[in-house]
Amino acid sequence: MDVTISVMTAGDLLAALRLWGQTEGVGLNESDTPDQLRAYLNRNPGLSLIARVGSRLVGAVLCGHDGRRGYLNHLAVLPEYRGCGLGRQMVETGLDSLAAQGILKCNVFLYADNEQGERFWNRCGWSARNDLIVLQRKTN
Repeated sequence: MDVTISVMTAGDLLAALRLWGQTEGVGLNESDTPDQLRAYLNRNPGLSLIARVGSRLVGAVLCGHDGRRGYLNHLAVLPEYRGCGLGRQMVETGLDSLAAQGILKCNVFLYADNEQGERFWNRCGWSARNDLIVLQRKTN
């Protein structure tokens, strides 16, 4: 399998949105429009990644930071390409890029019922923080 991992561009967003939309455990919301995602890529240049086999997008992950902590969002790999290390490779590439920018830790958010996702992240060395909860509020 000849897979190429490269930096996500605005031209990749529609294919990435299709992938994320069909991937169980990935939740899209009002922040996941092409315009919002283009702005995210512009704020975090060179960090988000895609994987291609030929011209077909088979994996994608958003990667960024706030200057203090890194964040990986929407990691997805097509089912027929899972289990060969592609997701892990995108994660490690993203973490290396964050480290190169001085970011010491990275967070992921996972739906509580996403057992497959939790198994993946645990195998990659991530652990749950039981001392924190996430609260959220709309800005307007």
